[in-house]
Amino acid sequence: MNFLQVFIEAFRSMNANRLRTSLTMLGIIIGITSVVMMLAVGESAKKFIAKELEVLGSNLMIISPGANRTQGVRARTGTAPSLSVEDALALNDLQSLNGAAPALQGFFQIAVGNDNTNNAVLGITPEMFKVRNWKVDQGNYFSESDIRGAARMVIIGKKLAEQFFYKANPIGQFVRIDNVPFQVVGVLQGEGRMFDGGDLGEMVLVPITSARATLMRSPFPRNVHYVVVQGKSDKGMKEAEDDIKDMLRDRHRIRADQVDDFRIDNLASIAETGAKISAGLAAMLGAIGAISLIVGGIGIMNIMLVSVTERTREIGIRMAIGAKPRDVLLQFLTEAVVICLVGGVIGILLASAGAAAITSTGKLDVEIGVGAMIVACGFASFVGIFFGFYPARRASRLLPVDCLRYE
Repeated sequence: MNFLQVFIEAFRSMNANRLRTSLTMLGIIIGITSVVMMLAVGESAKKFIAKELEVLGSNLMIISPGANRTQGVRARTGTAPSLSVEDALALNDLQSLNGAAPALQGFFQIAVGNDNTNNAVLGITPEMFKVRNWKVDQGNYFSESDIRGAARMVIIGKKLAEQFFYKANPIGQFVRIDNVPFQVVGVLQGEGRMFDGGDLGEMVLVPITSARATLMRSPFPRNVHYVVVQGKSDKGMKEAEDDIKDMLRDRHRIRADQVDDFRIDNLASIAETGAKISAGLAAMLGAIGAISLIVGGIGIMNIMLVSVTERTREIGIRMAIGAKPRDVLLQFLTEAVVICLVGGVIGILLASAGAAAITSTGKLDVEIGVGAMIVACGFASFVGIFFGFYPARRASRLLPVDCLRYE
């Protein structure tokens, strides 16, 4: 018998016992669906994290002021006025950094006509656009002259532009921030959540000098709420963090026996945490898929043993007219593999439908890659061979005389 005949016989055997074959396939279908979804969701989670990091800005660290102490009790981080604009300017000179940008942040009412909303307002310098990888879709960025002149200019996010101006051109229009008029000079590109929980589409950016002079009248005129820095490479983030600590401790005259009056948060650790979560999710789905495949494989072994018993006389006749033990082995092994492969194909189709359903929600873009399909078919073939070998070997070792006398 050639391979084509073997496959035809395998399909004939499956067709003769449709219900039993379908129930046997069920475990394989569930297992393959889980395996394919595991690979697809794991890969999609990695892409999602990479996309979110593009919004956050690559290789970012956030430097926050330290905490005040009152009668030995430490307040929350950021209460000590320990970071200044000069600190940010000095950090720009570090060779391990691409740049540093200071920021002031407050919460104010934003109004246009009778429409208003409460929103965070950031006072920034032009370096912030470079460090955070922010792009302006319409209009212009802030210039150094805008910073020096404390210009009442504002750059807003896409969502706010659509809310306040709908289809009208927002450039040149005015918005009131805490009842102070600011002229719109730009609209930010893109949307998405950021590390501080805000949405890029709802950003309100003003020059740091105008924020200090007009909106956030602080008793410490040169201090800032935080500084965003960007390292030159992922591998050099630890070196950059050490350089920042050394410079700030030196600038703030902190002795060796004193603690830092600032805090550095490395966003690379957030990415690592996200990667671990996605890996854990993939491992969990993989475990479910593996259990289902084992259960399905045991089911195949059981059904194949029953099939060998039912077809004992058939095996005897085949051997009596010249079939060799290896032919019988190949016949039953092929039947097990075909059952698994057909179940695998159905599992891939179900996984594709599940991926399309997840993608349609708009929360996560899940795609079934060719690699995942190849891996799934490989798994299915392995299960068929592993669990089908014992019944096939048992069939091949039967004696023709005993088979023909079997009732």
